[in-house]
This record gives sequence, C-alpha cells and structure tokens, in this order.
Amino acid sequence: MLKRFDHVSCEHVCSGIGIPHIYEYLRSSGYALETPQVAEAITAARDPSPAIIKFGLDPDHPSLLCAATLDILTSILGDEGGNLALKVLATGGVYLAGGIATHVLPALESQRFMQAFTRKGRFSELMARMPIHVIVTRAALAGAAGYGLENFTHESDHR
Repeated sequence: MLKRFDHVSCEHVCSGIGIPHIYEYLRSSGYALETPQVAEAITAARDPSPAIIKFGLDPDHPSLLCAATLDILTSILGDEGGNLALKVLATGGVYLAGGIATHVLPALESQRFMQAFTRKGRFSELMARMPIHVIVTRAALAGAAGYGLENFTHESDHR
C-alpha cells in the first residue's frame, strides 16, 4: 500500500474502504485463488466491499479469500478498538457504529475480534471486562431527525 499512498492510515485497512485493500493484498500475495464468481461480482460492483463481505460470510460456500479479508479486518478493528478503549479507560463499554460494523457483525462476533481486542498484555483482564456493543440502528440519522423535531418551529412562531 505504501507504493500506492503517501501515507497508509489505519482507515486504509480498518474500514469499508480498507476491505478492498486487504482483499487485493491477499489476492496479489497468492494467499488464495480468486474464484470466478467473486471476481465477476467485484468487477461488476461500483464498491467491491459488499461483494467481499457477502462471499466472506456465505454460510454454505464462503470464499477463502473473502473470509481471510474479513478475518484480517476484524482483527485490526479489534486491536485498534482495544488500543483506544485502553487509552481512554472505557470501562463503561465500547460502542461500534457505522455501516461496516453492522455489515460484518457475524465476523465481529468471532473469537478473532475478541482476542485482538483483549490482547493487551498485563491489561488483558481489564479488557475482557469491558463490554462491547454494536449499534445496529441508524443512530446518526435518528439523532438528526430528533434534533429537527425538537427544534422545528412554525413560520407563524417567528412573526
């Protein structure tokens, strides 16, 4: 990725835009073969992330390449989430929100995520006690709507 970007941030591998980056790395490194079905879906998509997620979470015939992509994504997300939680001592809990969290929820429920989140040396026991929640509602949209309703005034109120 350093060949493509001046700076590789956590977001380049730990977000929705990171999914294709991880997938491309694994594919080009020869980790696993890309199936024709996955290749076709990715090529046809404007955003390849949903296709990678779909084939990675397929309960019957998951793509090894897509599943590994999600495994790496959730591991990085767990590690980074754990680092942040430890920095701010989030003993009240950690809340994951946004599209990626809801779309990869089955992967977040894996041991890999929790191992990465809690693997903090002498603080591992503390990390294991921190509750983790995934916000599955459109919290930002609901908040904006609530704000709008609370602050809505009729034009006649301004006369």
